[in-house]
Amino acid sequence: QVQLIESGGGSVQAGDSLTLSCEASGRSFSGFDMGWFRQAPGKGREFVAAIDPFGSRYFGDSAKGRFTIARGTADNTVYLQMYRLKPEDTAVYFCVAGKRTLSQGYDYRGQGTQVTVSS
Repeated sequence: QVQLIESGGGSVQAGDSLTLSCEASGRSFSGFDMGWFRQAPGKGREFVAAIDPFGSRYFGDSAKGRFTIARGTADNTVYLQMYRLKPEDTAVYFCVAGKRTLSQGYDYRGQGTQVTVSS
């Protein structure tokens, strides 16, 4: 059974930093892009960032310049480092994986972790 387990969410103040982690299991993810989507209350899902098996990174507009993404050495973990957080970054963040450009969609998704940014 494939599982993607997120951790690291929480409540922070505007301007703070936060790192989300995701560990995937149940199959090999060595050939998969891994990344993050988010969904704010009352809004649709939004692509945040992803990294392909070769280490190339790509970002959604809201993440450019403030977020970074990294992959663990075992290829089944991915980290989202968020800096200079804003209240509009408040959302549930979902770890995703897929054999495609993740901004177009994904094959697997975790349950999500809540990030709340207060002004």
